[in-house]
Amino acid sequence: MPKFSDIFASRTVLADGAMGTVLYARGITINRCYDELNLTDPRLILSIHEEYLQAGAEILETNTFGANRFRLARHSLAGKVAEINAAGVQLARQAADHLKEKQAGDAWVGGSIGPLGVRLEPLGKTGLDEAREAFSEQIAALAAAGADLLIIETMPALNEAHQALIAAHETAPDLPVLVMVTVDDDSNCLDGSSPAQAAALLTEWGADAIGVNCSTGPATVLTAIEAMRGATDLPLAAMPNAGMPRAVEGRNIYLCSPEYMASFARKAILAGAQVVGGCCGTTPNHIRAMRSAMRAIDAQARVEVHETAPALSTETPPSPMAQRSHIGSLVHRGEFVTLVEIVPPRGIDCSKEIEGARTLAALGVHAINVPDSPRASARMSAQSLCIQIQQHTGIETVLHYTCRDRNILSIQSDLLGASSIGLRNILCLTGDPPKLGNYPDATAVFDVDAIGLVNIVRRLNHGLDIGSNSIGASTNFTIAVAANPGVPDIEHELRRFEYKVEAGAEYAITQPVFDLRLLEVFLKRIEGHRIPVIAGIWPLTSLRNAEFMKNDLRVSMPDEIMARMAHADSPDAARKEGIKIAQEMLDAVRPLVQGVQVSAPFGRYSAAAEVMASVLPTSNTE
Repeated sequence: MPKFSDIFASRTVLADGAMGTVLYARGITINRCYDELNLTDPRLILSIHEEYLQAGAEILETNTFGANRFRLARHSLAGKVAEINAAGVQLARQAADHLKEKQAGDAWVGGSIGPLGVRLEPLGKTGLDEAREAFSEQIAALAAAGADLLIIETMPALNEAHQALIAAHETAPDLPVLVMVTVDDDSNCLDGSSPAQAAALLTEWGADAIGVNCSTGPATVLTAIEAMRGATDLPLAAMPNAGMPRAVEGRNIYLCSPEYMASFARKAILAGAQVVGGCCGTTPNHIRAMRSAMRAIDAQARVEVHETAPALSTETPPSPMAQRSHIGSLVHRGEFVTLVEIVPPRGIDCSKEIEGARTLAALGVHAINVPDSPRASARMSAQSLCIQIQQHTGIETVLHYTCRDRNILSIQSDLLGASSIGLRNILCLTGDPPKLGNYPDATAVFDVDAIGLVNIVRRLNHGLDIGSNSIGASTNFTIAVAANPGVPDIEHELRRFEYKVEAGAEYAITQPVFDLRLLEVFLKRIEGHRIPVIAGIWPLTSLRNAEFMKNDLRVSMPDEIMARMAHADSPDAARKEGIKIAQEMLDAVRPLVQGVQVSAPFGRYSAAAEVMASVLPTSNTE
């Protein structure tokens, strides 16, 4: 049997089709772990492999697409990675050996390695080293069981594909590796990379063959393959879904006919593909039709490669922080920064908020902080209020931006728009979940958290989107993050803070501080990755307000402060006591931090100004 890597010069190779689709058609429900069937129903898996061989497939992909520790853990099977992958190879090998015994041809066993099913840094919490370890664990089992090649497939992002490829080279250096990405309707990778960029990088990283699988159907995969062909000399693989699934009487049905897939195979080969096959929705009937089409094609009728690989996008570094914004300049010079928080209105009239900002600007406040629908409430967009405040008052704003309501496409679009209209300061937040707000059944997105958001903003600041495509210029944001010195799980908060700093945070704004001791401990604990810290100050308005902060928002509230608010004998006295407490806290934190952000509860901007009187150019708060 010739080596898989030696056959491309002479002919095109046909891979098999979907495993999950056939399993589903045979009554295996989607809540089952399909990979575990290697152990619990091996005859079923073997029979499907044999059907694909009878249809003409020459590469059998093992039933191990999701057999990594992360995906298996969802079924309490993380401890069976080696066993499930080894069984997957053995079943495919048994089918291939049976074919050879009948002298009906040879077949290669490709160890299937799918994405981990978790987001990797910089957009997620799973480290690149953790991803590489998980891939290595699976690859080691596939290689030890005797796979002929490794098929890293359906990769949504190039950083994940890279880690899988590194793991393959380190764990099974003698096995050829085919790496396939999946693409969107525009034939771009799901991280925004173009097919040409993907081809250039995968070639540079040492893949033996590359390609596209899954995706939205044959047409998009064909477009992507054509783009890849001009960017690499490596063998190309094309294995699309049988179109997009359609709901028919409660079932998802793939409607691309075997004849259409046969037409795709002809076009893919003429476009330069040297491996063709199918993904979701394809069956032995589709593969049989593709085999018939391939017999009619002269293997030499492939397009020649004339184009050179495109140059990869280059970065456009941001301006120095001191030049990006007024706040950036103050933070850079170490001056004490004063911010006041103004919450957007629930309606369309923001005249009160604009007048409040104008008053605060006249008093010398440096900037206005605008929350993004706090407590998951439906309010005017923070971006709209920010730009209106800047246009009408001249004072700079800090836009709070959360991940709750936006996927990574919307995030990038919003931030590009924010930069284009003159917003220069971003506070990156994960955001309150909808269940805390007025619409608890609203759908949360959370494609990324605050750490991932910081990474996105940093890349935009370097003139690149998350797919490393140039956006032409830096967005030039100053990047702020939140910190909570009083959170119960302080170790978790400290780890996340360190990740935020590593991701590119340039200064931090804390949640309201009422316990000076907790702030002091927090500042000491972050000395190894210290960035400028601005302390949050909240003037309490009543005992009930203090109880809400303590019990609902889980803000650390010393008993002494609770007692002081309880002793106030009238609403006016309570408000004055709250301002006094806030003033005392401001004086206490001033030597420790680089500024303060004072909230204006219930729109009382004069109260915020009164709290800040000692640090403003003028103490006139009338």
